[in-house]
Amino acid sequence: MTNKFLFSFLLILSLGCNTTKTTTTTTQTTPKGGKPTHAYSVTNDMYKTQLDKYVKILGQYPVQDSAGLQNPPIWVGTTNFNMRKPNFVIIHHTAQNSCAETLRTFTLEHTKVSAHYVICRDGMVHHMLNDYLRAWHGGIGRWGNTTDINSSSIGIELDNNGLEPFAEAQMSSLIALLERLKTAHDIPTGNFIGHADIAPTRKNDPSIQFNWERLASKGFGHWYSDTTNLVVPNDFNPLLALRVIGYSIKDSTAAITTFKRKFMKDEKNKKFTESDKKILFNLALKSL
Repeated sequence: MTNKFLFSFLLILSLGCNTTKTTTTTTQTTPKGGKPTHAYSVTNDMYKTQLDKYVKILGQYPVQDSAGLQNPPIWVGTTNFNMRKPNFVIIHHTAQNSCAETLRTFTLEHTKVSAHYVICRDGMVHHMLNDYLRAWHGGIGRWGNTTDINSSSIGIELDNNGLEPFAEAQMSSLIALLERLKTAHDIPTGNFIGHADIAPTRKNDPSIQFNWERLASKGFGHWYSDTTNLVVPNDFNPLLALRVIGYSIKDSTAAITTFKRKFMKDEKNKKFTESDKKILFNLALKSL
């Protein structure tokens, strides 16, 4: 690994924990003769320590990693590689009562949960983890044939207890962030999804009040077109259509509930109506 590449890699990672729009809401002080301190000084140092550990592993020359192989007399490193890039964006609501509560949750080691971004009700965006690193936000889930969601996604948490509307400032910041992420990582339109989509048996976030249609109008996720004149084939299989879109149908009731919550704003009816089937058929076609 050349010094030029290592420097570039360190620079990319060092920029990964910046905040967007403004910095944290905590007060920063500078002790006499010391470095600035604030409520997250200690956990930020922990972030840097862990980051340094991974940088050391990646900087090994010749490669010495988990394979544990003995290198031949002459080590040959490939010249064709780049950073791993995320392919999905997973949107969550925090199910907590404030941004401060969520930031604390994500800086306590024993919680074992995190996200790349947290967007507060007032629109402030906290970039907590570099996009190229793996956050612990998805848990056990599946979308299509992807089963390790955390390894291929960016997690965004919206400060919302799950019972309230999403603030306009928050939605505006989310859309602006999604525009940057889609461009930076070339994320496909259909790969902007919710936590409930990948874990329908466990999760319902973002809640029924989240405006997926608005996001889809900007190119983040699919929404259905006018289905007035759409004819659904006689042999149409709704469960197969859910699978085509990406849902796991291992628990078909959970998959149907999640789909109807998102697209019909209906959490009570567990069966597809004829109108629902038209929407499902339309969305399945968009997913092909």
